[in-house]
Amino acid sequence: MTEESLLEIIRQELPISHPSLIVGSGDDCAVVRPPPEGHSLVLKTDATLEGIHFTQETDLSAVGWKALCRPISDFAAMGAIPQHALVTVAAPLARSENEWRDLSRGIGKAARTFKITIIGGEITRSPTTLFISVTLSGITGPRTLLRSAAQPNDLICVTGKLGGSFQSGRHLTFLPRLLEGQWLAAQSGVHAMMDLSDGLGSDLPRLARASQCNFLIEENNIPCHQDSSTQEAITHGEDYELLVTIDPKAWLKLHADWKNHFPALELTPIGTMTSLKTPATPIPPGFDHVEDFKRPL
Repeated sequence: MTEESLLEIIRQELPISHPSLIVGSGDDCAVVRPPPEGHSLVLKTDATLEGIHFTQETDLSAVGWKALCRPISDFAAMGAIPQHALVTVAAPLARSENEWRDLSRGIGKAARTFKITIIGGEITRSPTTLFISVTLSGITGPRTLLRSAAQPNDLICVTGKLGGSFQSGRHLTFLPRLLEGQWLAAQSGVHAMMDLSDGLGSDLPRLARASQCNFLIEENNIPCHQDSSTQEAITHGEDYELLVTIDPKAWLKLHADWKNHFPALELTPIGTMTSLKTPATPIPPGFDHVEDFKRPL
């Protein structure tokens, strides 16, 4: 199988046209029109690695879905609108034509679901493991949410339920909370937001540090999947839910509106942001990409 034939297989599975696209896959660079007036460009890159984010036996269509949905979840956390993706794949020679097609089909399914165009990328050889890097670009929504904007007394809330993502396989099938993030970003009472990829135990302290706050957590209020403990909900990661801080004065109306818009998804208060004078609730850490290379698969 030549590189050209492989590229043709991949292109068959991917959406490659978008109104903003001038030059797409097949040339040396992609060319896109700048953001419309009133919007800014949003960029994100994310890597998915065999042995860390999936196993050698994982269905490659699920790997492709996850590889693109991971950065989409980051766009959700800022209330942003994804548009274009560049995909780089490094793979051993042993990968078959059907495996390449499965991987591309998973990427294509995620791209179509969230209206993203694959505008190019790169294929290269890896000596041992499969590696996928996605660079996602898009535009800001009406309001951009940052993790640095939480305020003391804000309610700390999470969407959905947490824990047990790897054991259950949910880390391969999750839906990025893109519409929910865009909706939350449009609400005036929402102050800060980020996605829960490394676990509440790592991501909440990051949000607190960025906002120069501390936090108090009621661990009994953390919404857990039935197959998970509170400890696992804090430490496991790969949930891709949203962590949100909300002005308590806006909570009752916002929660009622949330239930009208998203009746099948919970938005649960689990604690309160505090000033730095108040010690933070001690919680165990989640995943750390530098210190912890032994995430259970």
